[in-house]
Amino acid sequence: MHTILDFAEQAVERLVADGCRLVVVACNTVSCVALRHLHAAVRGRQRGPACSGVTIPGAEAAVAASGGGGRVGILATARTVASQTYVTEIHKLDPTVRVSQRAAPVLVPIVEDGWADTDVARLAVQRYLADLPDIDTLLLGCTHYPLLLPVFRERVAAGVRVVDPAPYLAERLVDWLGRHPGWDVAGPGPAGAVHGGPRRVPAARGAVPRGPLPAVHAVAEVGGRLADGATVVPVGQIVR
Repeated sequence: MHTILDFAEQAVERLVADGCRLVVVACNTVSCVALRHLHAAVRGRQRGPACSGVTIPGAEAAVAASGGGGRVGILATARTVASQTYVTEIHKLDPTVRVSQRAAPVLVPIVEDGWADTDVARLAVQRYLADLPDIDTLLLGCTHYPLLLPVFRERVAAGVRVVDPAPYLAERLVDWLGRHPGWDVAGPGPAGAVHGGPRRVPAARGAVPRGPLPAVHAVAEVGGRLADGATVVPVGQIVR
């Protein structure tokens, strides 16, 4: 838990240092367990930055897709499921919705290793869905999972709606900017990317509105802090 809080705070600090005034926390786990911490960490700054998360837009989208008194299933990381944040937010909107959750940790490395369009992915998705019977809506509660969207749509039962929270988060962001003049600036801004490990998400490069990403910069943990530089994988015994 403290690792999530520490690195989430450091990531926001890095973005603020690069000039960001509005931080969108797209990671479901960080949104579920660390968003209030991030609000508190940046509260003392003059005019920002503002932080928004994916949890509330995701809950709103799931409730809208399910309809009154529906049955929502959630696949997410173990920490997101344990937080119960999605359950809480859904029941704030509609206490009659029945919510079931299942942690699906195997799906992240499947995506990161480029196996999204393989039988391994299809079998894993099918196995996790078997633990969410009798649902009418499936909420993908991890940023990796929409990269498996074709597999989910192929494997869910007939009539089950699959919800990717990302488009709804984008809509909420546009609405928020419209209600807070001065936060947005005219014209395109610079685009960049930072990664924190040797794994890769093949479908992520180029999947931005303004075209391909520029050079991707690496950060790594050095003494419990995020630092610029390629990730170094130690060899042999380690003493700390």
